[in-house]
Amino acid sequence: MSDRERQIIDQAHKVFMRLGIRSVNMDDIAQHLRISKKTLYQFVKDKQDLVQRVVKYNCEQHHAAITGICERGLNAIDEQFEIAKFIAAKLGEMHPSIHFDLLKYHPEAWDLLERTEKAEIYECVARNMEKGIAEGLYRDDLNIPVVAKIYMARFDAVFDGELFPESEYN
Repeated sequence: MSDRERQIIDQAHKVFMRLGIRSVNMDDIAQHLRISKKTLYQFVKDKQDLVQRVVKYNCEQHHAAITGICERGLNAIDEQFEIAKFIAAKLGEMHPSIHFDLLKYHPEAWDLLERTEKAEIYECVARNMEKGIAEGLYRDDLNIPVVAKIYMARFDAVFDGELFPESEYN
């Protein structure tokens, strides 16, 4: 990926996170980047392609950040706390309609996000549980797959709209 492509994807990501996806058109992205739509379309095929690439980029950034936290040599509890802080900060930056917009208007991007993030969260929690057991910080009789799935379900609950309806929380 060229520097220009990375800049386009990074800036589109920022616009989508601030305003949502559906409410932003390619004119808005081009204007934000201070480039013509013609130039924008030299790097992306259409909005669907841009959204897909933004989601992929976002997943890669999250993976790198979480890997960085895990490589800091923290104990399992501190590591889990730092990861939770990172995720909470990212959720706080997200426009409330992102989940709905991806699910309804960009299902391929939603599927990519779901598969990638769920696998990442599951692996991260499982590794953390194993580390915590080895360090003597967690009970050694934990059912790691069950705990990891419960942890993943917490994030699903945040996004499904029942626990935190958009009318009450934004």
